[in-house]
Amino acid sequence: MSMIKEFKAFAMRGNVLDLAIGIIIGAAFGKIVSSLVNDVIMPPIGVILGGVDFSKFSFVLKEAEGSASAVLINYGVFINTVVDFLIVAFVIFMIIRSINSMKKKEEAKPAAPPPPTKEEVLLTEIRDLLKTR
Repeated sequence: MSMIKEFKAFAMRGNVLDLAIGIIIGAAFGKIVSSLVNDVIMPPIGVILGGVDFSKFSFVLKEAEGSASAVLINYGVFINTVVDFLIVAFVIFMIIRSINSMKKKEEAKPAAPPPPTKEEVLLTEIRDLLKTR
């Protein structure tokens, strides 16, 4: 099999396509969560804490000199990113939890016992005939 045909067979499997779609949706969801944190959640928290803008929190390691910009550790951006992560992790947890509860409901339904095979029916008839003798 040529390498191109092998790659096409690999890329067109259902799992690969599902994974690609999940990554694309996840990236879009990440942008939504980042906007939610940066534009909706953090501003009120900043106001409650006295007008604090977390994205501006940083340590200066080296001041700006001439055309070189300052070297900063932006821990406020890190705080925003941690909040992003916590929201995404919580949403994923809730999705997995709901999927697991649906699986449990399916498992809770007892399956109907399979009908007896022809051999079992025949053996039962033989047993019943022997009992009557």
